[in-house]
Amino acid sequence: MDDKLQSSLKNFPNSPGIYKFFNNKEIIYIGKAKNLRKRISSYFGKSVKDRKTSQIRLLATNVETFTTKNEVEALLLEQTLIKENKPKFNILLRDDKTYPYIYFSLDHQYPGIYLKRTKKAVNRKYFGPFVSSEAVKRSIKEIQKIYKVRNCSDNSFSNRTRPCIEFQMNRCSAPCVQNISKADYFEDIKSAKQYLSSSDNMTVKKLTNDMEKAVSKLNFEKAAEIRDSLRRLNLLKQEQSVVIPVSNVDIFSVKAELTYLGISIIVVRNGKIRGTKTHLIKQAHYENIEDVYQSAIVNFYDNQVDIPKKILCTDSLCNKKLLKDMFYEKHQRKVQIIHSPSKSIRPIYNLCRLNAKQIIKNHISKEDKYTFALNELSEYLGIKNIDKIEGYDISHISGDNAVASCVVFSKKGPLKNQYRLFNIPKSFSGNDIGSLEHAINRRLKYYDNPNIKPNLILVDGGKTQLKFVNNLIEKSKYNNIQVISIAKGLNRVRATETIISRTGIVEIDKYSRAFLVLQEIRNESHRFAVRAQRNKKRRSISKSELDKVKGIGKTIKKRLISKFKNIKNIKSAKLSELMTVEGINEKIAKDIYKKYKND
Repeated sequence: MDDKLQSSLKNFPNSPGIYKFFNNKEIIYIGKAKNLRKRISSYFGKSVKDRKTSQIRLLATNVETFTTKNEVEALLLEQTLIKENKPKFNILLRDDKTYPYIYFSLDHQYPGIYLKRTKKAVNRKYFGPFVSSEAVKRSIKEIQKIYKVRNCSDNSFSNRTRPCIEFQMNRCSAPCVQNISKADYFEDIKSAKQYLSSSDNMTVKKLTNDMEKAVSKLNFEKAAEIRDSLRRLNLLKQEQSVVIPVSNVDIFSVKAELTYLGISIIVVRNGKIRGTKTHLIKQAHYENIEDVYQSAIVNFYDNQVDIPKKILCTDSLCNKKLLKDMFYEKHQRKVQIIHSPSKSIRPIYNLCRLNAKQIIKNHISKEDKYTFALNELSEYLGIKNIDKIEGYDISHISGDNAVASCVVFSKKGPLKNQYRLFNIPKSFSGNDIGSLEHAINRRLKYYDNPNIKPNLILVDGGKTQLKFVNNLIEKSKYNNIQVISIAKGLNRVRATETIISRTGIVEIDKYSRAFLVLQEIRNESHRFAVRAQRNKKRRSISKSELDKVKGIGKTIKKRLISKFKNIKNIKSAKLSELMTVEGINEKIAKDIYKKYKND
């Protein structure tokens, strides 16, 4: 950022509005703010919160602002401008299609039912919007089964001389050959529209009343037709995979992994899932999940008239009022934004969360994960290319059975065939620094092989461990290898760790893929070391004084260790306790007891 831009910060207003960052003439980011001056100034403070902010700060050559009456107007204007300009650092839910509707051609003497997409304001001819075309097709099929409404084109209808296969399949009443009167057909159209606008139960009640009326008028043929419709409706209800007591609600879920964002939306109307929709954003730049929810919700209802009374988000939002005000201002609807599902809707809530995770999982490979992570880490550390990292950890109990682990990660992930363990001599008992020196000096002997030598070494520890390992590397002929350490945070809380290099603390976004891979390497080196240390301890116990007791073989030793865990507990055990172990009789128990008593 140039000095001119820096000096202009104080000139921005303390009012709500939108701001645009430019790189020369290109808009690279559009944002909204309650207070423009405070928000823009935050990009140029001393602390950089995330990678997106640092990149915008680096690339920005100019900032423009536009004030609005309130934050709601700012939110709506922001989304409009993002759609128009498609800035590289904004989240854009790319969906060129308009949402599908069920359309009745009411101008025709025998209306048909169709799937139709439109951007125009809808009227009584339209029902929806639905989330997916599959949901529309399914609903049309349901209506045809119950009410036998035609789905053929007007051209096909006018040229038909005999009923088509739809009539033979009992899914159309064949109005094309006047098999049904216009009045009766319009009654079916009216019922079909009511079916779409009400619950199944209301439709059942209406059909039941209509059947009773037909019987009372001795119109048994009509009553039989309605009875058949009721039967088909009940069959459809049984076929429904998901029917819930909650009437109308839309569920939103946002999940993030690496630079991927997965957005899942489930629409429930009249107790049934009307459809689902997912978005995958591969290179996502965002500050917090709440911004993504705001963007997703505003975009989803941009051209919709069917807005529920409740919207359920799987994450808690701090600024729910902003969205509520947006719905009231733009759609004249009062909408509740909730995040705690009732028991009845929890299965759908969990399904929505799973869908958001799954769309990321379906599109991200293992290789992508580590390639992205190591490339990002290269940027943070200023290293040209990191293609291999070694992670070290020391494990022991009070200095006994100490081991050092070396795990290896590349852009393909963990290379387990290159993992190594180093037994630490007793002379370094309890000395983590000496143990590290022993392990790394042994490992250095293999670095002449370019397939083994790493670009980066990660040490589990703080400044002391880092300084010592750095000195070792600098004194060797492999002094171009970078060394960093990962120090545990307060109370070992996740995402509070500190990354330290030879130049000081490295500011890495705690939720970035780079930080996550460093955590993974640290955890893996710890796991590998602990497992090796436990195995070493177990072997040392099995080769202990128990070998000197007559009648104790390998199997009984295992049983003793399994029950008492260590030699100390075996020594303090009573005769009766020893005899509870399978294979140990009174004589063997006494021999064990005498041996340790004498010792």
